[in-house]
Amino acid sequence: METTGEHASSAGAPSVPGTPAAARIGRSVRHLVLGGRRYEVEHRALVMGILNRTPDSFYDRGATFALDALVRRAEKLVGEGADLLDVGGVKAGPGPEVGEAEELERVVPAIEAITARFDVPVSVDTWRASVAEASFEAGAVVGNDISGFADPAYLGAAVRAGASVVATHIRLAPRVPDPDPVYVDVVATVAGFLAGLADRAIGAGVPAESVILDAGLDLGKSAEHSLALLRASNVLAGLGHPLLLSASNKTFLGVRLGLDVTERREASLAAAAIGVTLGCRILRVHDVAGTVRARDALAAVLSERGGEPVPARRAR
Repeated sequence: METTGEHASSAGAPSVPGTPAAARIGRSVRHLVLGGRRYEVEHRALVMGILNRTPDSFYDRGATFALDALVRRAEKLVGEGADLLDVGGVKAGPGPEVGEAEELERVVPAIEAITARFDVPVSVDTWRASVAEASFEAGAVVGNDISGFADPAYLGAAVRAGASVVATHIRLAPRVPDPDPVYVDVVATVAGFLAGLADRAIGAGVPAESVILDAGLDLGKSAEHSLALLRASNVLAGLGHPLLLSASNKTFLGVRLGLDVTERREASLAAAAIGVTLGCRILRVHDVAGTVRARDALAAVLSERGGEPVPARRAR
């Protein structure tokens, strides 16, 4: 029995229908579809560069809030080897209210500018179906929703656009403080929750190869909860969908290691490396260059290609 209220305010998140999560563990994942592109992810992780068009991001503090600054940052990340870019207009944590019109004004022009200039898939980080729909029309091919599909229109918008979705575990809701989260078994809870979201997305018409899972580190979790989920990435990856790891510069790393947000680069790279070895196949990061090098180093060490070198990549 779960602790009372553990999911009670999970922004409309579903119970777990269909196959129990425990019975699904161990399913292999070979491919991921993003827009019209099909990626082999059985042996290679994709690097997702973070682009925040917010004045109050926990990490960059508004450095890319201006559209021209965001586009320059996008160019840098693409040059460093980003496989896809994630554009967000509202930070996940508490802060001043950002209405729908303001979020649209932040993300839609950014997505239009990025897709016009760069040949990489773009994801929109939003929990509003209306913003996701407008972003898909502007060229985004992924809806990254940290709310657990709280907006009942979200999946329909993705299906109509042929977009992929990220199904994320969150205990309460975006922007709602959750200072003392309690779980009986955080790994089992998150696995069951994500299995239910995946079933819901597929039931709505999203192809299985277009459903991505995210444990939601730091979203309604203590540092120990997030660390337990990182260590259990192989369990979550075994649910049968590509697993996204969003650990870059997160609070749980700072708490465990006593590091300020500006000091977490190496810890973030270590977390990414652990995630890849345990089955994470999308790495959502601020440091694209470092993560690409770490990802490629792991591929070279773990590859069975007999020492075939990884092609050099030159940053712009």
